[in-house]
Amino acid sequence: MAPDPNASGSGSVPSKEPKRKKDDKKEEDLSDEDLALKQQLELYVERVQDPDPGLQKVALESMRQEIRTSTSSMTSVPKPLKFLRPHYGTLKAYYETMQDSDLKTYLADILSVLALTMSAEGERESLKYRLLGSEGEIGSWGHEYVRNLAGEIAQEYAKRQIEEAPIDDLMELVQQIVAFHMKHNAEPEAVDLLMEVEDLDLLIEHVDNTNFKRTCLYLTSSARYLPGPDDMLVLDIAYTIYVKFEEYPNALQIALYLDNMQYVKQVFTLCDDLLRKKQFCYILARHGITFELDDEMAADDDDREALQDIINNTKLSEGYLTLARDIEVMEPKSPEDIYKAHLLDGRASAGASVDSARQNLAATFVNAFVNAGFGQDKLMTVPSDNSSGGSSANWLFKNKEHGKTSAAASLSMILLWDVDAGLAQIDKYFHLSDNHVISGALLGVGIVNCGIKNDCDPALALLGDYVDKEDPSIRIGAIMGLGIAYAGSQNEQIRSKLAPILNDAKAPLDVIAFTAISLGLVYVGSCNEEVAQAIIFALMDRSESELGEPLTRLLPLGLGLLYLGKQERVEATAEVSKTFNEKIRKYCDMTLLSCAYAGTGNVLKVQNLLGHCSQHLDKAETHQGPAVLGIAMVAMAEELGIEMAIRSLEHLLQYGEQNIRRAVPLALGLLCISNPKVNVMDTLSRLSHDTDSEVAMAAVISLGLIGAGTNNARIAGMLRNLSSYYYKDASLLFCVRIAQGLVHLGKGLLTLNPYHSERFLLSPTALAGIITMLHACLDMKAIILGKYHYVLYYIVLAMQPRMLLTVDENLKTLSVPVRVGQAIDVVGQAGRPKTITGFQTHSTPVLLAAGDRAELATEKYIPLSPILEGFVILKENPNYREEH
Repeated sequence: MAPDPNASGSGSVPSKEPKRKKDDKKEEDLSDEDLALKQQLELYVERVQDPDPGLQKVALESMRQEIRTSTSSMTSVPKPLKFLRPHYGTLKAYYETMQDSDLKTYLADILSVLALTMSAEGERESLKYRLLGSEGEIGSWGHEYVRNLAGEIAQEYAKRQIEEAPIDDLMELVQQIVAFHMKHNAEPEAVDLLMEVEDLDLLIEHVDNTNFKRTCLYLTSSARYLPGPDDMLVLDIAYTIYVKFEEYPNALQIALYLDNMQYVKQVFTLCDDLLRKKQFCYILARHGITFELDDEMAADDDDREALQDIINNTKLSEGYLTLARDIEVMEPKSPEDIYKAHLLDGRASAGASVDSARQNLAATFVNAFVNAGFGQDKLMTVPSDNSSGGSSANWLFKNKEHGKTSAAASLSMILLWDVDAGLAQIDKYFHLSDNHVISGALLGVGIVNCGIKNDCDPALALLGDYVDKEDPSIRIGAIMGLGIAYAGSQNEQIRSKLAPILNDAKAPLDVIAFTAISLGLVYVGSCNEEVAQAIIFALMDRSESELGEPLTRLLPLGLGLLYLGKQERVEATAEVSKTFNEKIRKYCDMTLLSCAYAGTGNVLKVQNLLGHCSQHLDKAETHQGPAVLGIAMVAMAEELGIEMAIRSLEHLLQYGEQNIRRAVPLALGLLCISNPKVNVMDTLSRLSHDTDSEVAMAAVISLGLIGAGTNNARIAGMLRNLSSYYYKDASLLFCVRIAQGLVHLGKGLLTLNPYHSERFLLSPTALAGIITMLHACLDMKAIILGKYHYVLYYIVLAMQPRMLLTVDENLKTLSVPVRVGQAIDVVGQAGRPKTITGFQTHSTPVLLAAGDRAELATEKYIPLSPILEGFVILKENPNYREEH
């Protein structure tokens, strides 16, 4: 039996006498227990240096015991570690002199723990002694020790990578630490460590069904802040984990985020539950991508047809009208109901009674936006009293020339998403001899089909023949119509129809510009080489004078849309753009850069764009406009980026030249689209009285964008006041009216936000539509206030019902109670935190505002989608028992 180290305790105390006098004051504070412990430990330190291995072993054992059993709070150092601090150097020196033996590894373990509080910054001694020590259970020394080790491993790993030294011993430790973290609910720490040592694949074997959701939540939310290509790698791992645990809806969302069609197919193929597949189809339809199911994904023909119908969005109109009936807003509204002129003082309402073409055109847009998708209004769809074509034709002819184009197209806006009824009602316009009306009808065919796919392709059949007509306005109508109807479909037939126009020397500039945009929309984010070539050649063929035209700016935008969100894949095209005429070279460069990094939150690109905005150039330079918009496009990816971008834009307002100030309001509008933040609202309100009318117009339109579809009372009030303030200025009044229409978009049931699924997914077609409209607004006077006001209809690509509609297993509407409240970020929080705050309970269908989240308030049903937005299928909970 080993001798008891306490036996000769009295012998060692006197040797400490002289030192005790100095430390007298310190020691008075210690309680008797602490004093005893301190002496005990000092004794162990001496015993460890004893030549007798038996004594050494007992001393080490006891020391180890003391350290392990001492509980530490997060704020104070454990007592044993505190008292051993003065002896750390002694023990280290002694360790170096020891022979290799079990005792030596034992001491290394203890030194490793002591290094936790003692070692100098950057020495990584804790890790050094851990690797020299025994391979014992790592968690037994406590959490803090493991976290400290993980930090040191990350530094050591980086150092060894540079020196190209072997890392096997580190990876063994990593295995242990990850296993420990995953068992103890510290998933984020495990993920962080694996990211540092570049071995996330390890995660897959350590997750189980208790912690995989939290792990994946952390992975997906950290992906936004990682540099490429790490972000994609992290999402790949999250996808693999979701698939492993059969959480297919989440896996599908990650597949869409990665824009990886192989993954989407894989999700369909792996899942064999038809109901869940229907839910996947709803998610795809909301994202707005064209997707063809094949035999592998759905074996049965009838099932496949039913699924394809959902993807094609054929039920969108029906669901939207269900929501409208439930909220009781079916009653059509006239523009006067929106203007509320009676609330203003006398002077403004007096001036408005005269019929002017500009005012009627504004009313056309307001009417189209407010009654969008309801199928009835008070201007265009009123039943005719006599055989002369009724009041629809009357309103149509209250508009002048190109105004008729917008008026005819506005009918289709009211019948949005209802293809059969829409085409039937638009048909009458094709029999009129007025080219502008026919042009509007063609654009209308595209609008009705926006986001709705159809096997018999009615839009292509109707519009195909008009693309090559003589009259440019008819051609533009058909071309825009095709672009809107087939946005994102990458349809080859349309390319073969439109691409030749780009190289047609006889085609006027406006036709070419709209062709480029339509091709950009159809092939959005596809990086299609052939389309890119065609647009590049069209740009090179433009003459000096044409490059100065306002519409030329749409050509680079069409090119940019091809690379929307595709990051570095734009580089080859960007190189080519450096060879363009210097008039448009920089404009093209900015547009390509901002489109390619749209929605990525890439900080470096934002800095690059800010750099371009900081230069003070003469008036003729136009490239700063797209650069400012680009800041908003890149930064809109996450909340933090949005806040920072808003602050940067405030600075640009103070220091920027005129052409930058004109773009800033539009950028603010994009950052907070359909999400009226008070600080942005105030800034725009201030700018709407700016001395420069272009700035004021942009600010007014942006007020409409940030309030789009929210019925926000404060913005509505601001716009009413502006309408009386600007009652003599026709152009600004026109913008105020447009903004009023946007705020009441779809009577408050629609949103323009391109983000959905709790701001995780960005719909490329929706963003493309908004960007196109904003780029047109960069030159208000020539485009929106000129004869191309119908570019405002591009916004239809982003219009979506902001609803939660629950349906049963037969896809029939089902009303259930849900709680709707502000979403809270619960990433990395312990336990099961509440995900919403300040909620109210409603029964579905319900409206969701920006930043809202819904959760079911009943146990009776199980939702098939983790995110309650849009159409959600509920299945009955088999374990539910009614409480009697």
